[in-house]
Amino acid sequence: MSAAALTLEALAAALPAKARLIGVDLGTKTIGLALSDVERRIATPLVTLTRSQFSRDAQALGEQIRKFEAFALVMGLPLNMDGGEGQRVQSTRAFVRNLARVDPTPVVFWDERLSTAAVTRAMIGADVSRARRAEVVDKMAAAYILQGALDRLANIAANNPPPD
Repeated sequence: MSAAALTLEALAAALPAKARLIGVDLGTKTIGLALSDVERRIATPLVTLTRSQFSRDAQALGEQIRKFEAFALVMGLPLNMDGGEGQRVQSTRAFVRNLARVDPTPVVFWDERLSTAAVTRAMIGADVSRARRAEVVDKMAAAYILQGALDRLANIAANNPPPD
């Protein structure tokens, strides 16, 4: 399978029966990661990586991909509120293009608008301290992104049952 970005529908068609996905919340200072179960029902926050230079970021991400035998990445795409693409989207797309040169893992983009805000609101509602929120918000946002994609994949599968 090509390392170029796929649509979620193309990923759904290529997925083996049991395979993990990694959700990615790519920030300017950190990379939040989340992991699905092999049946792709639940996204769990995994780890927050501190960004440095691209080669180190790609290496750290690759280590997680191999460690958990992830089939693909679900990369949060930070669209503007009006759906437009700004500088952060361009940076994310550039990161994925560069990653494709060093890692064959397929990538799908998932609209991440308001993911961090939603996660932060939920943590405030649960009375999580500001310091603790800062520690976990990126991997929680990655889980939010991944769960949205998992839910959509389940919907695609329900509407396109495999042939008998």
